[in-house]
Amino acid sequence: MTRRNIKAVVAFAACLLLAAPDRASAQSRVSVEKTKAGFGLSLNGKPYAIKGVGGDTFLAELKAAGGNTIRTWDSANLGRVLDAAQKHGLTVCAGLWMGHQRHGFSYQNQQQVLKQFDDKLALVRRHKDHPALLIWSVGNEAEGTGTDPSVWFAINHVARAIKAIDSNHPTMTVVAEIGENAAKVRSIERLCPDIDIVGINSYGGIETLGQRYKAAEGTKPYVVTEHGTLGPWEVGKTAWGSPDEWTSTQKADFYAKGYEANARKHAGLCLGTFAFIWGHKQETTATWFGMLLPDGTRLGAADAMSELWTGTAPKNRCPEIATLLLNRTTDLKSGDAIKASVIASDPEGDKLTYNWVLRSDGGTIGEGGDPQEAEAVFAKAVSANGKAATVTVPKASGGYRLFVYVYDGKGGGAVANVPFLNAQKMSLKKPMKVAALPYVVYGDGARPSVYVPSGYMGNAGSIAMTEDCQDKPHAGKTCMKVEYKAADAWGGVLWQSPAEDWDGKQPGGANLTGATHLEFYVRGATGGETVNFVFGVLDGSQPYRDTAKGELKSVRLTKDWEKLKFPLKGLDLRQIKTGFGWSLAGQGKPVTFYLDDIRYIRGQ
Repeated sequence: MTRRNIKAVVAFAACLLLAAPDRASAQSRVSVEKTKAGFGLSLNGKPYAIKGVGGDTFLAELKAAGGNTIRTWDSANLGRVLDAAQKHGLTVCAGLWMGHQRHGFSYQNQQQVLKQFDDKLALVRRHKDHPALLIWSVGNEAEGTGTDPSVWFAINHVARAIKAIDSNHPTMTVVAEIGENAAKVRSIERLCPDIDIVGINSYGGIETLGQRYKAAEGTKPYVVTEHGTLGPWEVGKTAWGSPDEWTSTQKADFYAKGYEANARKHAGLCLGTFAFIWGHKQETTATWFGMLLPDGTRLGAADAMSELWTGTAPKNRCPEIATLLLNRTTDLKSGDAIKASVIASDPEGDKLTYNWVLRSDGGTIGEGGDPQEAEAVFAKAVSANGKAATVTVPKASGGYRLFVYVYDGKGGGAVANVPFLNAQKMSLKKPMKVAALPYVVYGDGARPSVYVPSGYMGNAGSIAMTEDCQDKPHAGKTCMKVEYKAADAWGGVLWQSPAEDWDGKQPGGANLTGATHLEFYVRGATGGETVNFVFGVLDGSQPYRDTAKGELKSVRLTKDWEKLKFPLKGLDLRQIKTGFGWSLAGQGKPVTFYLDDIRYIRGQ
């Protein structure tokens, strides 16, 4: 290389160094300040009130609406999120996910706790100098019932270590409400001295949250880390148990009440709120939580929060839905025609368009925001004409929801839905003879079962099942050993008839009419493992589907054999295609558990 080339390279490198941002000098400086007026946040020496949302999409639209902060629940892609927030002039409350005991994480397991500690601090070191960083949030609803001190100790251990690494950003931990007796607030006060801010997720109790927090005598400021509409666990239900969802217009009013009751009424104690969720999420329904539709169309909640953040209503506001009516919701059978109509209006008189969608409705009320599969869509069942529609009840019995989406052509929308029930006993394509009971799906010395453990799901490569394991069986000489060898993702196996019939196009299964319970025995290798159990998962419009289904969610295992039961009385058991199944989420380490004596029985 010539001297001229060397000089050129040196000069180019110097230019790069001059152009590269100095993250250390650009690091945001955030602190919790206390004055006679109360608590407040300071960002780079200036007062900062959180006008936030959960989510990391449509950031330009959030900035335009007057929002200033986004919240993450974990650190996946945190660098990308911080960069995107900085680009749009936003800050980030960075979530550091702490293991949940209901997912199998053990705060008595030293190896798990230390690994979690090291992983979180590595993230802090990596991102502490980013100028978009606002707060470190240590855990989201990791407390469970809030009565286990080891969880609080682990949270504070991480918070204390963060302060040693990064003195320029406050620490927060987030709980699921505070309850009436405020035990969680007292635990944080006593066991988490290195937590600066208490984050609280609150839905139905949002309007009294501030006064309840003051009554709990918390000495730290609080942030509402999730608020929005009433949760599906907090509303009325249909006669068949399906929760009633508010219209997007009704939800908007409740979002506003949540902000006003805390950020305004309790200013000086509440540092701001995060509305849930800037985007959309499948949870109970496709629209229960969400300030936007999947394509970015604004719903009323986005407008309501924008007006509170900026003090000015949007120039073009979202449409409003007054009523969605169905002429019938019960006593329906396959092929019946239902008439639907919606009454909607637009504040500016914009011309409205309508989209009607029919989905299945499992009535599932999730736990802790766990992921859910999207409900099936029945496009051919709906004939629409503007603000009116006719729905043909699908062949499959069970619950459905009719949704109507209203658009103003200016980026605003509204949505409502009504559940209905096809209670007709389904017509079987090939009726079967009633099976003799007890019917054994798995067990020593049993006659061959029609069910085959063939339906591997999720991270199937990490699953191993040994059917003739001799490690302390419940009865007989063998039991089934189940291993999930990964620490993350999820996996599961279904007992199918015939094997691998995922779409219900093949005849099979068993007629288990007369059975009162599906019982089985299970134990964990060490105890503390969390597993879900199911039967009957083919519940769409397949030619050969399950006529009943059931689920035992988040079962926490012990080291000893335990008998579990699905109650079957009143269920249609004429065609059970999926006789049994299990699934679990990654629990920070491999999971091993054992099954034995899986059988359908009568009268016990």
